[in-house]
Amino acid sequence: MSLNDLWEGAAKNPYYPAVAKEKQFLVASILLLTAFVLTGFFGLNRSFKNLPLLGIPASLAFGFGAVYMICAVGVYV
Repeated sequence: MSLNDLWEGAAKNPYYPAVAKEKQFLVASILLLTAFVLTGFFGLNRSFKNLPLLGIPASLAFGFGAVYMICAVGVYV
């Protein structure tokens, strides 16, 4: 496959993100707020049983929320 064929094929199948550009700030804000609340609850009552219930979802929400916020404000990594 030549580079020109690859270029033409990509032009026919554009990439559509999972979250539209207009909604990224809202999604990022919700994820970061959720992470903040879950981190607060986990900090108040730290135990091994709360780790999968609060700690892991808080870290995932913060990770994805931070990436969406970076993309929403126009800083591309």
